[in-house]
Amino acid sequence: MSGFCGIFLNFVPFYWNDSGEEEPTSRSDRSELQGALKTLASKLDDLCTCNDLIAKHGAALQRSLSELEALRVLVEGGEKIKAVNERATLFRITSNAMINACRDFLQLAESHSRRWQRVLQHERDQRTHLEETIEQLAKQHNNLERAWRKAPSLAPDTHPPKEDPSDEDEGTEYFDAMEDSPAFITVTATEPSHGHPSDWNLDDHVSTSLARRSQIPSKPNYSLNLWSIMKNCIGKELSKIPMPVNFNEPLSMLQRLTEDLEYSDLLDKAAGCESSLEQICLVAAFSVSSYSTTVHRTAKPFNPLLGETFELDRLDECGYRSLCEQVSHHPPAAAHHVMSQRGWTLWQEITIASKFRGKYLSIMPLGTIHLQFHRSGNHYVWRKVTSTVHNIIVGKLWIDQSGDIDIINHTTKETCQLKFYPYSYFSREVPRKVTGVVADGEGQAHYILSGTWDERMESAKIVQRNRGNSGTEGKQKTIYQTLAPRLLWKKCPLPENAENMYYFSSLALSLNEEEVGVSLTDSRRRPDQRMMEEGRWDEANAEKQRLEEKQRAVRRGGSYEGYHPLWFHQRTDPVTGETSFVYKGAYWEAKERQDWSMCPDIF
Repeated sequence: MSGFCGIFLNFVPFYWNDSGEEEPTSRSDRSELQGALKTLASKLDDLCTCNDLIAKHGAALQRSLSELEALRVLVEGGEKIKAVNERATLFRITSNAMINACRDFLQLAESHSRRWQRVLQHERDQRTHLEETIEQLAKQHNNLERAWRKAPSLAPDTHPPKEDPSDEDEGTEYFDAMEDSPAFITVTATEPSHGHPSDWNLDDHVSTSLARRSQIPSKPNYSLNLWSIMKNCIGKELSKIPMPVNFNEPLSMLQRLTEDLEYSDLLDKAAGCESSLEQICLVAAFSVSSYSTTVHRTAKPFNPLLGETFELDRLDECGYRSLCEQVSHHPPAAAHHVMSQRGWTLWQEITIASKFRGKYLSIMPLGTIHLQFHRSGNHYVWRKVTSTVHNIIVGKLWIDQSGDIDIINHTTKETCQLKFYPYSYFSREVPRKVTGVVADGEGQAHYILSGTWDERMESAKIVQRNRGNSGTEGKQKTIYQTLAPRLLWKKCPLPENAENMYYFSSLALSLNEEEVGVSLTDSRRRPDQRMMEEGRWDEANAEKQRLEEKQRAVRRGGSYEGYHPLWFHQRTDPVTGETSFVYKGAYWEAKERQDWSMCPDIF
C-alpha cells in the first residue's frame, strides 16, 4: 500500500487538467491530493481486514457444519446439512482464491511501485540537471555573442542592428545563419516616372479622435524571473501556463486583436482605388502595419474569459465599428468583425497557438483574415505570420516576426506574396525586412513591395522583366526594372513617455479607457486587468485567481457543453470553404437599447 501512495504522489508536481489550464501545485493542493491518497490507502487496509475476517469466519463456519453433520439427526435433515456443507466448502475455496489473488496483487504492486519511484526520481534529477544546463548554455551563448560583436575585425561586413531598446548588447540573440536571398533583383529605371507622384497621396496618419486619454499610470518596477516560471513548461501550450499579471500588459487579447485597426486609413484609401492591383498593394501595407505596434511589446495580453467581448466604436472619428468576442475556451479562439462606412468590412477568427522552446517563445496565430470592399466586391484573404519572443532565459526580451503572408483577391485571383525575414546578426540585410511581389491572375508581376514591419512599406511599379544569370547555388533570379518607389505606409511615432506605459501607441492607450454603455462582458469591465493598469498588481493577481476559479467552477457545472457565443455563429465561408465564427448581428442594437440581460456573469 505504501507503494501505491508513492506512485500517485510522484505525479502530483506537474499536472494539467483538460480545460487547458494548469492545476496549481501549491502546498494546499498537494496536501489535498495527499489526503485523497491516504483515504485510498485506508480503504485498501479495510479490504485486507475484510479478507482476514472472511478467512477466519469461513473456517469457523466450516467447522461448525462438520460438527453438525456428525450428530445423529433425521435422514432428511442430514441431507440438507450435507448440501449446506458442500456450499460452504465451495465458498471457502473461492474465498481462499480471492485472498491469494489480493496478496499477489499487493506484492506485485509494491515491487513495481518501488521501481517506478526510482525511475521517476531519476527523471526528476535529469530534468533539474537539464534546466541548469540550458540556463548555463544560454549565458555562455550570450557571452560569446558579446565577444563576437566587440571584435569587428572578425566580421567586417556585418550589418549593425537598428538602435533601439530591444537590441541591447547584454541580451540580444540572433539567428546563426543567413536567410535565402530573394529570388529577384530590382533596378530603378532611369527614365522619368511619367508624372507619377512619389506616393499615393498618403498623408501622415491623421486621427480626428475625440478627447481620448493620452496616458495611463506608469508601469511599476517589479522584478520577476520569467525563466523561473517557464522552465517547467518547455514544449507546452502558453495558454496552459498560469502566469501572474507581472508578465502581462493591461490589455486583453481581444483589445490586442483590435489594434490591427491602428492604420485603418490604409483601407479607406484602398476602397477608393480604381485599380485592383494598386488596391492589393495598400491591403498588403495594412497587413504589415499591424505588426508595427508589437516591436517593443514583449508582455503578454490577458487571456479572455469565455464570453468576454470588446467593442470599439470609432464611427465618428474613423468611420468604423469593431466587435470581438471570445467564442471558444478550448482551444481559445476569438472572433472579430469590423464594419466601416468608408467602403469595407473586415472579419477574422484567430486562435493563438504558442510553444515555449527553451530560449525563445513561438506564437503562431491560426485563422484567416477576410477583407471585402463594398464597391468593387473584391474579397481578400490572408493569414498572420509567426511571432517569436527571444531571450526568455537571460538578457532583454525582444520580438521578431518571420514567415510568409499570401494575400489572395478571390474576386480577380490577383495575389501578393510577402516575406518577413527573421533577424540574423550575420546577415547584411536590413533588420525586420519585408519584401513582396504583386501579381495579376495570370501570375505576371506588376509591383515590388519593400520595407520593414516596424517602420514603413513602399511599392515600385515594374516596367521591365529580365531573367538573370544563375547564382552561386544555381538559382536563376528575375531582374525587375521599376519606377521610383512610392510610399504606402509609415509608422507614427509613439506617445511621449511610452517606454513607461508598456510601449502603447495612441490607440492602445485608449482601448482600456472606461466607457459608459458597453456590454457587461466588455474587457474594460474586467477587474483584474483594471487593477493591474492602476498599478495594484498584488490585488490584480488575487482577482485573476478568483476569476479563473469562477470559470473553472462554471466549466465543472457543465455550462460550457454546447456553448454558443452571443454575437457570432459558425458558418462555412463560400469563398474559402472554411468554417469559422462570423458576426450574426444584434450587438449594436442591444447597445442602443442598453439591454444586456442576455449577457453571462463572467466577472
